[in-house]
Amino acid sequence: MATGEALDLPDEVGVVNVGLPLFAAAVAEQGRPSVHVDWRIPAGGDPRVVAALRRLCGPRTSQVDAANAEAVRRLDTGVPMLVGVRPAGEVVPPLGSGHVLLHPGPAIELGQVCDPLRRSMRVTILAERWCDTIEAADALLESGGVTLLPANDVGVVVPMASVVGASTPVWVVELDADGESLTAYAPVGQGSGDVAWFGRETPAAYQRLMLLREAVAPVLSAVVADSGPVDVLSLAAQAVAMGDDVHVRTQAATNLLFRHLLPSLVGTGHPRAVEVARFLSANHLLFLTLAMASARTLTAWAGQVGGASVITSMARNGTQFGAKLPGNDQWFLAPAPMVGRALYHPGRGAADGAPDIGDSALLELVGLGGAAAAGSPAVASLVGGAAEAAALTAELERVCVARSTRFTMPTYGGRGTPLGVDVRKVVEHGITPKVTTGILHVSDGSGQIGAGVAEAPIGCFRDAMLDLDARLAR
Repeated sequence: MATGEALDLPDEVGVVNVGLPLFAAAVAEQGRPSVHVDWRIPAGGDPRVVAALRRLCGPRTSQVDAANAEAVRRLDTGVPMLVGVRPAGEVVPPLGSGHVLLHPGPAIELGQVCDPLRRSMRVTILAERWCDTIEAADALLESGGVTLLPANDVGVVVPMASVVGASTPVWVVELDADGESLTAYAPVGQGSGDVAWFGRETPAAYQRLMLLREAVAPVLSAVVADSGPVDVLSLAAQAVAMGDDVHVRTQAATNLLFRHLLPSLVGTGHPRAVEVARFLSANHLLFLTLAMASARTLTAWAGQVGGASVITSMARNGTQFGAKLPGNDQWFLAPAPMVGRALYHPGRGAADGAPDIGDSALLELVGLGGAAAAGSPAVASLVGGAAEAAALTAELERVCVARSTRFTMPTYGGRGTPLGVDVRKVVEHGITPKVTTGILHVSDGSGQIGAGVAEAPIGCFRDAMLDLDARLAR
């Protein structure tokens, strides 16, 4: 254009706005088309984190992506099998002698233990017959007479405020990992109501623990031995198609398991078999811990893939939230989050809730829980509708590297659930996994008061990614 020549401006203008939405809104107010791109500086602009992202998503991309592909293959194709029910002391070596309790989440000192977890510890001490009263159990804890160990560190996973002692009956799940056998354990579910895993320490909670030890354990042990190994995630896959997320809703999975075991249960001849059958048929959460043990074998196998950025551990002890990446046994910690998007029992509200707790968050890492929210009417009822539940799954898809070929959602276009949470994407987008979970009362011992969605804190993922970057640099 020659100097002084008039500029011919277009009559119609469309705007693509990047960054602050204020400008897109101003254009729209003038009746002109605008598209807003919700972009922000990755990782909040932290120079050290941005530099690590640049390396992990640049020069080291092919190395990390190759490791991720193998980690996801293991998460997607492993076949965990239920092979038994045993007292934990017989199969978990640290419980073989002395006063040892296993708790959820990362390691924690007694002084940091939240109220529901401490109550569960006390009633478990009574069930182990180390003391006769709640007061004596508390004194034993205070004296240092009980060793507290993270369940995760010895291949055990526990839900909510569960505590495992030597006599606790556990599911035994084995995975043939390319010729290597991996084993994980989880306590047989206590059911709903007045129970220790909800932070109750009442006579009824104690009686439930004793029922599990004295009747449920021997009956289930005989039933599983008679039925033979059970393909756990085959049942879970059917249940997802039936509306379970296999975290807050496990009714379909539990019914499928019960149906599978029913012929052997009828044939046990155990004098308490009918009593146990009534308990099992009323325990709609029975499948939860079995799914957790199965997921633990998958994440343990994937955790052997050094250099992967796929998260293989998430757990909460009611005080801290911890995450791990393959190749490092260190927990990266942040404060345990509160549970939001919650549906509370009548008369209860947010002020009554304790921070999130339990090892069940690993279900979100294998394609269950929040990953399957889009296909679960139960999750939709928690978060405000089907669109909100679908948004949970869609958001997780943004930070995952694949979709499950095992868990598919008929009501979500038949798509597989998101699989392989990539810590690089989590940090870049600021999107952390959302965990569907129950809510316990913070202080009065009244147990579960609702359910909702806990948002994992970003800090532990940022630290884990920085550690991965440093390890690869070495």
